[in-house]
Amino acid sequence: MSARADELAANLDTVRRRIATACADAGRDEGEVSLVVVTKFFPATDVRILADLGVTDVGENRHQEAEAKAAECADLGLRWHFIGGLQSNKAAAVAAYADVVESVDRAKLVGPLSRGAHGRGHDVDVLLQVSLDPPGADHRSGADPADLAALAARVEEAGMLRLRGLMAVAPLGEDPATAFARLAEVRAGFVDDHPDATVLSAGMSGDLEAAIGCGATHVRVGSAVLGARPAVQ
Repeated sequence: MSARADELAANLDTVRRRIATACADAGRDEGEVSLVVVTKFFPATDVRILADLGVTDVGENRHQEAEAKAAECADLGLRWHFIGGLQSNKAAAVAAYADVVESVDRAKLVGPLSRGAHGRGHDVDVLLQVSLDPPGADHRSGADPADLAALAARVEEAGMLRLRGLMAVAPLGEDPATAFARLAEVRAGFVDDHPDATVLSAGMSGDLEAAIGCGATHVRVGSAVLGARPAVQ
């Protein structure tokens, strides 16, 4: 193995142990939590190493980079997650390669995503990104929890989109455990109305334990696996 492969293998082992410990602490089976490795700003060569190390799910948040990397690594059979803020004029193009779009936060995205999925001839899994910021805050991306029902209905009405669950990011400056506890309440009501939409994507390198404790099924980890982002981006 190369030095980079050794580094990624060690980092992956550490993250997987963190996930296992967090699951044990929460009384959950570690098989309930999937790892999505976020590879933005890192090269396709790293993606290939990760695939060799057993990673099956990769996340990207910039369309141009994601599209090129997905094409370059098309032979690996990975599941590509688009996790970044999505512009409606790019949504159809994103659906042409992403298997999961985690950042659907407004109805305007649904039509283009559906068109892209139809053009590809492949269903796309959709997560609704919910904002955990208090009302009036300088919002990160995300739909208001009160708007989720209407947004979910739009996704379910669209062709070739599968509503799979929710995604969220803990607000800056707040204890992630508090934010993810709110998310767990939102999710409980959402799953009551949409029993098949059980995916909960929450938690990153710094707060995955809190997210798992509140029911996350997917954690999105970048720097803890790949290291600090390259200075040239």
